[in-house]
Amino acid sequence: MTATIRLCHLYPREMNIYADRGNIAVFRRRSQWRDIALEVVEAGPGDPIDPGAHDLFYLGGGQDRDQAAVAEDLVATKADALRSAFADGAVGFFVCGGIQLAGHRYVAVDGSTMTGIGVLDLETRAEPDRLIGDVVAEATLNGETETVVGYENHAGRTELGAGAEPFARVITGHGNNGADGTEGAVSGRVLGTYLHGPLLPRNPWLADTLLGWALQHGTGETVHLTALDDDLEQRAREVARRRAGVRR
Repeated sequence: MTATIRLCHLYPREMNIYADRGNIAVFRRRSQWRDIALEVVEAGPGDPIDPGAHDLFYLGGGQDRDQAAVAEDLVATKADALRSAFADGAVGFFVCGGIQLAGHRYVAVDGSTMTGIGVLDLETRAEPDRLIGDVVAEATLNGETETVVGYENHAGRTELGAGAEPFARVITGHGNNGADGTEGAVSGRVLGTYLHGPLLPRNPWLADTLLGWALQHGTGETVHLTALDDDLEQRAREVARRRAGVRR
């Protein structure tokens, strides 16, 4: 192995709805194909975090009851370390319930409030009806614009503040709130999205972007990942686009 990426999987047992753990499998396989080692450490309730020990932190989505418990523990045992890690350039990848907890707060349908860690400038309020379905959106990262496909299922309506940029602009689907055409959020190397699936198998360019950022954090050097044969993944993405009714 020529390099190592250190990944911390946050609350893997509590926050793994819709097979979000599959994103870890994509990170692992695409790293192996390039002779890059991927070390995965899990951090559950009560576990402390060393902010300098990881290049990439991942948090998936969960049921509301699990999310409430995780929110309390996240603020109590990990928030300061995560803020320090991201300020130092570590990568954050937050999916669905994860993006809600990466923001300032999440107000549930019953009016209860979950405090987030505030690494993304956003707030979320739940509504009784859910935003569900296939999503096709256009994302720009590292100066390159790509189409992203995925599936959303969330009651939350997320509004971005001035300190966060949308991850993508919706072509079809609901996005953050069903109103302003935004999907997800990005601030530095912290990225949040509502797209489940898991997301990365059909969007290998996004997986490589996150891996590249993580390698840059670990090595301090500009990274150029070798290209892989993504024909199968591209065909899967095209099927998703057509299923969503997008032909161009």
